[in-house]
Amino acid sequence: MGPHPTGAKRDRDRLRQEMTEAGCDLAQISVEMRTRFRLRPREAWRQAHGLTLQAAADRINDLGGSRRGVEVAADASLVAKWEKWPAPSGRRPSPRVLVMLAELYGCGVGDLLDFEDRTHLPPADRQLLEPGPAPASPAPVPAPAPVLAPEPVGGALVEAAADESAVWAMWAESTNVGDLSCEQLAADVRALARSYVAAGQPLRVFTDARRLRDKVFGLLEGHQHPRQTRELYVLAGYVCGLLAWISSDLDEPHQADTQGRVAWLCAELADHDGLRAWTLSTRSKVALWDGRMREAVTHARRGAAHRPPGTVGVLLACQEADVWARLGATGEAQEALHRVEEARAAQHGPDGDDIGGLFSCDTFRRVNYTTGVLLRTGGAAAARDEAAAALALPTRRAYGTEAQMRITLASAHVVLGQPEGALEALQPVLALTPEQRLAPVAARLRELAGDVARSPMAGSRATSHLQAAVENWCLDSAPRRIALPSGPLAGGVAD
Repeated sequence: MGPHPTGAKRDRDRLRQEMTEAGCDLAQISVEMRTRFRLRPREAWRQAHGLTLQAAADRINDLGGSRRGVEVAADASLVAKWEKWPAPSGRRPSPRVLVMLAELYGCGVGDLLDFEDRTHLPPADRQLLEPGPAPASPAPVPAPAPVLAPEPVGGALVEAAADESAVWAMWAESTNVGDLSCEQLAADVRALARSYVAAGQPLRVFTDARRLRDKVFGLLEGHQHPRQTRELYVLAGYVCGLLAWISSDLDEPHQADTQGRVAWLCAELADHDGLRAWTLSTRSKVALWDGRMREAVTHARRGAAHRPPGTVGVLLACQEADVWARLGATGEAQEALHRVEEARAAQHGPDGDDIGGLFSCDTFRRVNYTTGVLLRTGGAAAARDEAAAALALPTRRAYGTEAQMRITLASAHVVLGQPEGALEALQPVLALTPEQRLAPVAARLRELAGDVARSPMAGSRATSHLQAAVENWCLDSAPRRIALPSGPLAGGVAD
């Protein structure tokens, strides 16, 4: 059956499936579960059936409810305690419970007990559960009805109720993740968000983000304090948002939408306005590059309505202005630019962003949007001057965002009849390696080539050279390489 598994759920599920397909019965599967994963016999039988703790509890309750006088009020934590006994954290199952478990799992009561269990059973319970001597006659006789232990009364009832509450309290206090682990996971999310905008390797960031998402999802399947659960949902949402953004940059809008919807679910479950806003910003970006302009506006406005802290309010207003400018709605674009300034004024602290990196909007990213809006609303000269000034500043910036601003600068030169200036502005973009040519940058370059073809410069030597360079650039881009069995990708972020 391959290498020795770790005992994780996927390993138990795989073992059960393989043994079932090989014709093994439940008894054989439970024995293998016990020996391979070192399970107690009661847990081994439950795993052989593929039942969760809560599913087993529900079926036990149904069995008890169908018979007068033997009702059982079980939950997942109580079933877990029965399975762990005689460990200190366990709870001894009564003879009645053992009989019901045996009926549920289709085995004998003795199959649910090992030697350690038997040595800890009270003599009276052992006497009730051990079968008597075999009858002399081989003729079948009806099995005797199980003898059930009486319910406690008086002081014993009060003591039993207190014990049950104490057991539940032990479960409520337990957690599968500590505060330090939550801090480390948050640091991992921040590192991925920074790595993606730092001209790293997008496919590797995607792979690392997927792995981190699986880790957080796995923790959420366990039990932790409500505060920790909320933190995990927030982190899961940001990681899914990152996966959505990268999927869009690699020209996979359908997959990006799926990740965006999961990120939104996490934001709702965590009731976290900051994550809601960043998720809607991501979904607006995905919709824009998929040609769903009205949907992009809707997402941007919904995100701004949450009035989140940090720079996401600035980015959402920028995104709305960008969409309106692309639609030719100059008035709406200008109104959105006013909201950009209002959002900047409403920021708390230097930035107020929880994650940073991709999930932040610094000055350079904002100017990239505003110059693009200026270009599309008749302000080519202002767009040229502001873009050139921003690019001249010695600041660190995401290369994808820089590429788009250089395209804006080149487009402004085209509008102003300056083909040489356009070629000069585009040189760093055209020099990007194929692995760094993300889908939004390719789309902007195609848009620029179309503008050139419709301009008075069409047919000139410089224009022909520019169009050929853009065509060759787009033929070998990151999304195209993703679909081919090529080497690892390297890249960054594109707005």
